[in-house]
Amino acid sequence: MALLPLPAGPGPDSDPYRSGDWSYNPDPNRVAAAAAEWRRRHHLTAAAADETRRILLLVDGQRDFCLPEGALYVGGRSGRGAIEDTDRVVRFIYRNLGNLTEIASSLDSHVPQQIFFSSFWVDGSGKQLDSYREVLASEVEAGEAVPNPALAGRFGDRTAEWLRRQALDYCRRLEETGRYRLYLWPPHCFLGSEGHGLVGAIQEARLFFSYARNAETPMLIKGTNPLTEFYSVLSPEVLVRHDGEKLDERNETLIDWLLEADAIIVAGQAASHCVRYTVDDLLAEMRSRYVPASRLHVLADCTSAVAVPNPARPGDFLADFTPEVEAAMKVWQEAGVHIASSGDDASDWG
Repeated sequence: MALLPLPAGPGPDSDPYRSGDWSYNPDPNRVAAAAAEWRRRHHLTAAAADETRRILLLVDGQRDFCLPEGALYVGGRSGRGAIEDTDRVVRFIYRNLGNLTEIASSLDSHVPQQIFFSSFWVDGSGKQLDSYREVLASEVEAGEAVPNPALAGRFGDRTAEWLRRQALDYCRRLEETGRYRLYLWPPHCFLGSEGHGLVGAIQEARLFFSYARNAETPMLIKGTNPLTEFYSVLSPEVLVRHDGEKLDERNETLIDWLLEADAIIVAGQAASHCVRYTVDDLLAEMRSRYVPASRLHVLADCTSAVAVPNPARPGDFLADFTPEVEAAMKVWQEAGVHIASSGDDASDWG
């Protein structure tokens, strides 16, 4: 189906879809009425009847990542990254209403003490570690980074030694993969918090799509296990505990569902972490099942890298993962993945 015009947005000309508005919460009744009128005007059919099945996978389009007020805003080097990404991805949805079959949205979902939060760790003197730093296996082994003993009663045999062994094993397993080392983030996306919810503009676009096409828009919860990271939507980073017991498992149902599609389109936050590892895992699964990598499309202008400004040194960053994203994009393209744009017509994908 040809690209559609953009519907009128609820905001001002400077931000018509309210992509930069923390407080915006669309009224489902208004959205449903507008979508019904749009369906009639443009002769949209039910998505279930699509001959070519295209899934848009929106990774972690949540307030905490997508807005400056958020706990872990993904501003990129420009400082406007995720806001502009949101605006572009909702425009992509509206223009391609007739070309998308499903939209799935993942939600990074956390509790206060998890292995990637500084609240989980203390140093040798018992002082909590800072965020925005790595924890190495060698530091755990030397007692320079210690899982908070006060948390031990929640895990394994409920001893501090069990938790120390688990943390050491976890760091070692991460380092052995060569993908990255354990990194401590500030608290973000707590279940039940405002920051956990989807940005209003994305919520409105997925509702509009669902009502206009009578389509599925599943929500995918990830990241609640305290003892493993869950960057990729498909799988946690570590599956086995140090004692050989199961730590977590891959989402095989989701993997099968995605790989049955004719086209998988990925956008969201952050390009350097959850988007990156989701695409890496999808590409690995596609290779193992002999699915052409050309079925995978990444909206490169709808995702940004984590780049945390240094308040003490303007123009400098506490952390900047942009080079990792640039390298990943090159690898994906060489593998056959389509590096796409929000302005593209998706009707010939798949």
